[in-house]
Amino acid sequence: MLYNTFIHIPGIGKKSEQQIWDSGILSWEDWHAPFPEILPEAKKRLISHYLPQIRDQQGRKPDCYGKLLPANQHWRLFPHFRKTIAYFDIETNGRLREECEITTIALYDGHKIKTYTQGRNLEDFIDDIAGFEIIVTYNGKSFDVPVIESCLHTTLPQVHIDLRHILYNLGYRGGLKGCEQQLGIYRHDLEGVNGFFAVILWQEYQRTGNEKILETLLAYNTADAVNLECLLVHAYNLNIADTPFRLSHYIPIPEKPISPYTPDPTIIARLKNRIQSFRH
Repeated sequence: MLYNTFIHIPGIGKKSEQQIWDSGILSWEDWHAPFPEILPEAKKRLISHYLPQIRDQQGRKPDCYGKLLPANQHWRLFPHFRKTIAYFDIETNGRLREECEITTIALYDGHKIKTYTQGRNLEDFIDDIAGFEIIVTYNGKSFDVPVIESCLHTTLPQVHIDLRHILYNLGYRGGLKGCEQQLGIYRHDLEGVNGFFAVILWQEYQRTGNEKILETLLAYNTADAVNLECLLVHAYNLNIADTPFRLSHYIPIPEKPISPYTPDPTIIARLKNRIQSFRH
């Protein structure tokens, strides 16, 4: 989809891009005279000026294109740079500002799952994430990334695809879990477990030292990260559904990997009952 894109050229919006496609110009290589009559001369000159420069960037790193594309169009980078994408999600102690601490992080690269736990290997995330050029989160621009940068004293300069905003533009709301359910992604043993529950799990783990509690938390955190890939593929396919590329560029929904962590249903049921008693 990247090499079919024209909206990263200054002055070209989605309407003009659609007109270009409708005229039979479907890729950068197709842009040559005679140019579409429907486009104003000024836009033809703009494209003819900028496109050779952009063509010269083919094969470069994604940040070259990320700077040109609007943030809500970064999904177009996905298939071209899929091998250098990291999906991640964090859990915290639930506190705000200076008292906020990261408890666990789950990282998924489309093949392997890595997790990081406070007091064990949390700082290893800094070196591991540096090996990727695109990061994918849900609401990470507002939460995960600022918290990581503050708590781990680092910066994440990668191109950032935040699925919250992309899915919102497609009509999907209700948080990560709500979007998953609307798109047919289910968590089975982890249904009903949410961010607040993750805070309770960490508190219970600190109090008891029970490794099964930590494993349940890591299973939940891992599901958050792994499901981001499925959500991104759904978002990509939905975004190309009204373009000439809906069939040629369609990407199958990936199979989810087997999680290395198994949630304990007894622990989940016990804590759910405790949370219900708090609320009553």
